[in-house]
Amino acid sequence: MNPRVKPGKLVKGATGDFEVVIGMEVHAQVVSRSKLFSGASTEFGKEPNVNVSLVDAAMPGMLPVINEECVAQAVRTGLGLKAKINLRSVFDRKNYFYPDLPQGYQISQYKSPIVGEGTVTVDVSPEEQIEVGIERLHLEQDAGKSLHDQSATDSFVDLNRSGIALMEIVSKPDLRSAAEAKAYVTKLRTILRYLGTCDGNMEQGSLRADVNVSVRRPGEPLGTRCEIKNVNSIRFIGQAIEAEVHRQIGIIEDGGTIDQETRLFDPGRGETRSMRSKEEAHDYRYFPDPDLLPLEFDQAYVDALAGYLPELPDAKMARFMRDYGLPPYDAGVLAADKETADYFEAAVKHGGSNRDAKLVANWINGDVAAFANSQGLSIPQTHIKPSQVAEIADLISEGTISGKIAKGVLAIIMTEDKDGSPRAIVEARGMTQVTDQGAIAAAVDAIIAANPGKAAQAQAKPSMLGWFVGQVMKESGGKANPQTVNELLKAKLGL
Repeated sequence: MNPRVKPGKLVKGATGDFEVVIGMEVHAQVVSRSKLFSGASTEFGKEPNVNVSLVDAAMPGMLPVINEECVAQAVRTGLGLKAKINLRSVFDRKNYFYPDLPQGYQISQYKSPIVGEGTVTVDVSPEEQIEVGIERLHLEQDAGKSLHDQSATDSFVDLNRSGIALMEIVSKPDLRSAAEAKAYVTKLRTILRYLGTCDGNMEQGSLRADVNVSVRRPGEPLGTRCEIKNVNSIRFIGQAIEAEVHRQIGIIEDGGTIDQETRLFDPGRGETRSMRSKEEAHDYRYFPDPDLLPLEFDQAYVDALAGYLPELPDAKMARFMRDYGLPPYDAGVLAADKETADYFEAAVKHGGSNRDAKLVANWINGDVAAFANSQGLSIPQTHIKPSQVAEIADLISEGTISGKIAKGVLAIIMTEDKDGSPRAIVEARGMTQVTDQGAIAAAVDAIIAANPGKAAQAQAKPSMLGWFVGQVMKESGGKANPQTVNELLKAKLGL
């Protein structure tokens, strides 16, 4: 069997197993106030054809001028992908006709890209980690947008996107399942957001993927690939791959052959459909753009940019595990979003304290995350402050409130007292946990006396203890210290 075959990732067909081979071309819009070769704005959501310069509209005599910030962003991204930075690269003309491409060609990079080979470490699941090779990253300009739903008889063209800088990040065909592909794009988007080189907003078109899919019998040569163009959500990437894999397997098992072509994914029907035959590089008639000199910079320029790179997600996750003692899962969830990671650290360090980081992580990844999801927000976008989470953790650690009471305090902050101090809420509403052993013992005695039959059962079957704990907690209005309740019940029932 081919050593690269992953048995657990094989797809069963009617006539045997198939291996899926996936490569990704991710188009990431560069964070920059102006376009790649003009000074036009990149602001999203403007009226059609407002952010268009004479260069973007391809007016005669207009020459492109490279935007240095876009170059710097590409280098930063290459460094974040642990990739080779090429000190000399060349811009080429990629010739093809589209009504929303005014020049009749796209300025891109072909044989000499700005970034070479790199690697991305991807956590597919808590138990599985893979390495995905990066083939290259090159800079290119985006095309405009054709609008076909504005009129019954005409199509319209919006050139606001024309000339916006894109980084095309091309992976090696190292992915073997839809789950791996989704995890890869998720990780790539996280890295780009940490670096500040792409905002990753797929709903706005800032990040979209072309997915190359082929299938083969284990051990056979690579099959013919089909490219699924412009998939704009991670969920759709997974669905598109699953649909295309089963389409290709069906054709092969029926005795047919796969045609190399470009396809589109229809989320409504859950299927891919043919768009056009797949172009090869020679079809685009690449040649160096005569209006642009080769792009050259020195190692000192790269080193200067490297010196200002932020802590990236893998390093942050490792630090959270090392410095705060978090398990890999908790550290990974928090580090997956830079703002959430900052929120966690602000809570842990609030007031200069060195509080229980695992307890803080549990509340952020649990109740606070659930509230954020219910509001369609990220955790840092909610009104719940890191300081409030810190106070709740402190109150629990001190024994002032139980976890159950803490949920009530958080509910009050969510709905009634958005800026309230948890400590002040607990004091004002008499929510302090009962720790007086005498009071708890009286409640325990009363519950046992009222349920002699169950007490006898509990002595024979210790798992019944939970019922008694629940009754005592109910009797105390949820304020009794659960640990004290457990200890007293075990003593009085002789467990």
